[in-house]
Amino acid sequence: MGSITLKGVGKVYAGNTVAVNNVDLEVKDGEFVVFVGPSGCGKSTLLRMIAGLETITSGEITIDGQVMNDVSPRDRDIAMVFQSYALYPQMTVRENIAFALELRKFSRDEIKRRVDEAARILDLSELMDRKPRQLSGGQRQRVAMGRAIVRNPAAFLLDEPLSNLDAKLRVQLRAELGRLHARLGVTTIHVTHDQVEAMTLGSRVAVFSRGTLQQYDTPHALYHAPANIFVAGFIGSPAMNFLEASVVGGGASLTLALGPTRLTVVPRSGGKELSVGDRVIVGVRPEHLDWQPAGGSGLPARVELVEHLEPESFIAVTPADRSVVIRTADDFIRGAAIDPAEEIRLEERMLAVRVPASRVPPPKTEISLVIDAARVQLFDSATGAAI
Repeated sequence: MGSITLKGVGKVYAGNTVAVNNVDLEVKDGEFVVFVGPSGCGKSTLLRMIAGLETITSGEITIDGQVMNDVSPRDRDIAMVFQSYALYPQMTVRENIAFALELRKFSRDEIKRRVDEAARILDLSELMDRKPRQLSGGQRQRVAMGRAIVRNPAAFLLDEPLSNLDAKLRVQLRAELGRLHARLGVTTIHVTHDQVEAMTLGSRVAVFSRGTLQQYDTPHALYHAPANIFVAGFIGSPAMNFLEASVVGGGASLTLALGPTRLTVVPRSGGKELSVGDRVIVGVRPEHLDWQPAGGSGLPARVELVEHLEPESFIAVTPADRSVVIRTADDFIRGAAIDPAEEIRLEERMLAVRVPASRVPPPKTEISLVIDAARVQLFDSATGAAI
């Protein structure tokens, strides 16, 4: 097993295209870490750099304290599992799993011992004489995992291994991956665009956007204490709601104006100090919104859509006051202050509210939205950083 450390790792392609931007992170020995982010965020490129399949433009990669920048992939003591399974179609399951060991000149007895053990762990014993074309997608992925397991590597690198599977099989294989890691204890980096995979599998999760590491923390911290508005909007489904507000009262607690509605909140300790007149972004999860009949003290809104997902439902609403506007998380992922001309560019969007299925208002109903002030997140209106 091994630890993996990245120090200032970057990748720039021809034309000055930055794929990975100055990434620093450490994967501890035996840890299961997930790289997650939207398509094109650099997560797979970074994984391939760790594997040695991509050259490094800048920085340093170490495995167990040994610098790997100029070490060939075959000498890095890692095993990689690809999205496409990468099985040899002319070989049986047994031959596919044993192939890497045969290349390394292991004895027949040792190859048989390792292959049989991997087959037992992955429940492949009854399939060893079949060809890949005779297997389901889930079985093929288990064979790909078997090829990695028999090598006893310092680390597993998994590049979106579940993305080709249907939803039900993905859930099943996700659970199997978790059990496999608990059993083997091998350092694992798993790349995915699926936040559910990331949050359920990772002991820590690295969130990327446009080649930049946005936050590296536990799933709980990403959800409840996001570092910026991008992480807040990316983690969670439906996404966090964002509203523009202004500070109308200061002190230990702040009074915020969201249109005609006033909200009293307590900022994080050590965060940016806010003054009367400052603008902030208020982030609130769908489960931290509730509704009352129209005329209440909450934010006036109109129900546009109801989605029934028993035992809960989601309602999509639009604020009645158009001065309460919603901003997109994408505006804040640049890592620097937004140009003042862009700072006032706002986008109206519906709010998502999670409620019990037993108390859903009908569509087109006028309601009052109640915000749980103790559970909101505040973000800087210029940079998107958490306050």
